[in-house]
Amino acid sequence: MANPPNVREPGSRQPAAQVPAQPRPGIRRAGSPLLERGRGLGESWAGTRGRLSAAAKTEPGRLWIIGTVVAVLVVAFGGITAWEVSDRSAAAQDVVSRSQPLSADAASIYRSLADADTAAASGFLAGGQEPLDVRKRYDTDIATASRLLVKAAGNTSGSAESAQQIARINEQLPLYNGLVEQARANNRQGFPVGGAYLRFANQKMTTELLPAAQKLYEAETGRLYEDYGQADTWPYIATALGVVALGGLGWAQRRNYRRTNRVFNQGLLAATAASTVVLLWLVVGHAVAAHDLSTSRSHGQESLKVLNDARISSLQARANENLTLVARGAVLEDGKDKYEADFTKEMSTLSAKLGAAVNLADDKAGDAPVKDAQANMAQWQSRHAAARKTDDSGDYDGALKQVIGATGSTGECFDKVDAALDSALAHEQQEFTTAASDGRDALTGLPVGAALLAVLAAAGAGLGISRRLAEYR
Repeated sequence: MANPPNVREPGSRQPAAQVPAQPRPGIRRAGSPLLERGRGLGESWAGTRGRLSAAAKTEPGRLWIIGTVVAVLVVAFGGITAWEVSDRSAAAQDVVSRSQPLSADAASIYRSLADADTAAASGFLAGGQEPLDVRKRYDTDIATASRLLVKAAGNTSGSAESAQQIARINEQLPLYNGLVEQARANNRQGFPVGGAYLRFANQKMTTELLPAAQKLYEAETGRLYEDYGQADTWPYIATALGVVALGGLGWAQRRNYRRTNRVFNQGLLAATAASTVVLLWLVVGHAVAAHDLSTSRSHGQESLKVLNDARISSLQARANENLTLVARGAVLEDGKDKYEADFTKEMSTLSAKLGAAVNLADDKAGDAPVKDAQANMAQWQSRHAAARKTDDSGDYDGALKQVIGATGSTGECFDKVDAALDSALAHEQQEFTTAASDGRDALTGLPVGAALLAVLAAAGAGLGISRRLAEYR
């Protein structure tokens, strides 16, 4: 019987049939699709490089390469210009419509809280029957602070610090309001404990509410200055690309003139004109925007900040002056009346801030109200010294009249200082809004205009080169 195929008989020298080796996983054999694709890419790049090298040796090829490079430079210039200017325009818009209004609202929250504390102390000193106008002022301040807190909470997304301080104020404000109501109720009944409630309310205001409002103001002002910095940053990349693009266009036209003796190439000339317009628009527009934004900062925002600080010091000085009479020497610090010491400190700060505001004022409309505030502050200090002398002599009622009386009192001077500061703040706010809006408007249309002109410039460059290429056909 014959042996089956490929089976070796015992003792036979015939070699056994070889089984084809199986390829190991992960190893590509010669001729595999992956290697073929890689070889194809390499050959494609080598072929492209070869064609470019060959084209560079002929005049039509060199013209085609020059046209392509110039068009790419012009388009890149327009694209980068549109991107950088859009970024700065958005920052300028934020300065005008978001960050500065939020900073101003934060300052108003602080002022409303401080003024409410001042009104509460003034109403308490008036006796059990609180004057209606003082009570209305307190209620208005609390309502204003609450409304602005709601507004700030809806517009400070992304700022954890601001959100934390808003939550803190919202938590403590009802407690403060409750303490003031307790003080009023006891004062109406003639109970001395009413003064203790009022002092406790003032402590909560000065140690919790006002510090939180100050941090909120600092956080929002910090975001404002970040927007200023972003809007002011010069568009270096776009400017550099613009210079390079114009240099390339100039070189291409000079080369064309030297080879053909033709002075103008209409396409390249149009591309040069469009690129020049974009570059000049970029430089002039951004310079004007930066100048106006800088003006809004130095003669608007900085003045607003100093005036807000002055107004807050004025309010706190007035609250401490009232509390000096409420406490009647019951609260001491380092052996001295705490509220009188705090009054002196706040008046010193007020004087310094008013001096800084005068230096920052750049016109009579801004200078005049600040000087009025300085004059009334000096009279306030004089009347306060007289009231303290009257109180120290044992005439409490006489001192009370000198502090909260309708005429000839320190309260009258305080109201005049506050009104003057309010007028100065309104003027500086208008200065800021005008300058910042002008800075924002200086960039209007530039992103879209730069992109369109860049496309036209690229088309012009392509047309100019194509007409030269047509001469070789």
